Amino acid sequence: KVKPQLEEKEGKTFDVFTAVEFKTQVVAGTNFFIKVHVGNDEFMHLRVFRSLPHENKPLSLHSYQSSKTKHDELAFF
Repeated sequence: KVKPQLEEKEGKTFDVFTAVEFKTQVVAGTNFFIKVHVGNDEFMHLRVFRSLPHENKPLSLHSYQSSKTKHDELAFF
């Protein structure tokens, strides 16, 4: 659901977009930190926010880190 948001921010489309790892952090909602394979040897780390159910808001791409590798540790950011 956040792929179009990332593509808009990056100004390009991703033929490959596969989550390979994730961590969660409970706040006033939930932060998901997701390592995504975007093709070749390229990975991106995404921070996606899911609001509390009663707020009825869509998932939102909060921030991301590009130029990551498969072996980069997925850390909170």
